[in-house]
Amino acid sequence: MNLPDERSFNRWFIIISCLAVTVLVLWNTSIFFQRLKEDERAKMNIWAKAQEELSSAPEDADLSLILEILNNNTSIPIIHTNEDGEIAFTTNIDPVILEDPEKLQEYLDDLKYENEPIPVDLGEGQIQYLYYGNSPVLTKLKYYPIGLTLIGFLFIGVVYFFYTTTKNSEQNKLWAGMAKETAHQIGTPLSSLIGWTEILKTEDVDPSYVAEMEKDIDRLRTITERFSKIGSSPNLKTTDIVEATRESYDYLKLRSSNLIEFSIVTPNQPIRVMLNEQLYSWTIENLVKNAIDAMRGKGELLLEIKQDSKQAHIFITDTGKGIDKNKFKVIFEPGHTTKKRGWGLGLSLAKRIIEEYHRGKIKVARSELNKGTTFQISLSKV
Repeated sequence: MNLPDERSFNRWFIIISCLAVTVLVLWNTSIFFQRLKEDERAKMNIWAKAQEELSSAPEDADLSLILEILNNNTSIPIIHTNEDGEIAFTTNIDPVILEDPEKLQEYLDDLKYENEPIPVDLGEGQIQYLYYGNSPVLTKLKYYPIGLTLIGFLFIGVVYFFYTTTKNSEQNKLWAGMAKETAHQIGTPLSSLIGWTEILKTEDVDPSYVAEMEKDIDRLRTITERFSKIGSSPNLKTTDIVEATRESYDYLKLRSSNLIEFSIVTPNQPIRVMLNEQLYSWTIENLVKNAIDAMRGKGELLLEIKQDSKQAHIFITDTGKGIDKNKFKVIFEPGHTTKKRGWGLGLSLAKRIIEEYHRGKIKVARSELNKGTTFQISLSKV
């Protein structure tokens, strides 16, 4: 058995064991509750018999045993009624209830549903009915299963959260390791390319060709640095978000199809935020490429920057196929993709870069099927 299967088995074993123990304890509690209820019923029958004996006993009879039985009940609430349902006397009833006739009648109605009444024959045709409630111990025991069930589910939730957190932590380490290894692997041919461009500068080659190659080499260097930062705390510094967005916009516009109509709207003044430019440009790149894919390579794409007193807001709007409203949050989960190719990591990385590294927010601001989608990034100003 491999490690994931073993952990899954352990998780379900703990959950099922917890459920089994909870059910077993609840079952035993139910049995214990019924036995206590039967014992209290037996005590009330004895109490009723003592009342009958007291009413029919001669004046010179020894009443010590009967009185001891009657006085021994100090916890079970009792209401005696006559044949007409009128209250004759009470025992162990809260004084607050006794002071209010309406509350006392309501309490009597509750006792009628709580336990079957016991008839008390006082002789000479006088029949009273003994209504009684559960003792405080039995009342508390009645709510014990609820508390136990909540504790059981809480424990299951803790176990599930622990295993889920452990799994996510391992996945994060795996992705971080893969990213750093990718950066390391790119580094070797990148160094070689830099050397070749230096050689080409000494040859009879059009300088514009070398300049374009150097731009792509710089881009590869940026990509390498991006991957190397995955899993590490990025260095944030005060940056003009307007300028940083324009740089990413210019780069993507130059390297995208002419069938995509790019446009950008920004304030005339700079907006300062705490930013890691490389990771931010990666986010913009992911969102723009996602928008281009949604438009199938043809449409309009607008980048717009707005601000309020506390935040800068970057909007990326496309005229693509749109997103179902019930998928607004799902699309940011790792592995979710509607493409035939790809691992579904672009939006997940964008969310992690913005929300975990920059303490900002990223979301689908609005979307309409077959009309387009707008993503929104919000970052705190400095």
